[in-house]
Amino acid sequence: MTGALAPTKPLTVADRCDRCGAQAYVRAVLVGGGDLLFCAHHGRKYAEALRSNGADIQDESARLTETPATAVDDDR
Repeated sequence: MTGALAPTKPLTVADRCDRCGAQAYVRAVLVGGGDLLFCAHHGRKYAEALRSNGADIQDESARLTETPATAVDDDR
């Protein structure tokens, strides 16, 4: 059983995957304290095992498919 995920800051470009060094989009908060950061690929790979060991998962990988806002055309 896992507890409620404590509020965490959004992951930034400075957060890197602990496995490969790519930009992190997944944070696993471990039961004993501490956390692990993963890219989307490694986050998917390890999520099941981490959850089964009680980790809470913060998954921001949906940001990879978001459409960025476009600049407003100011040619009036």
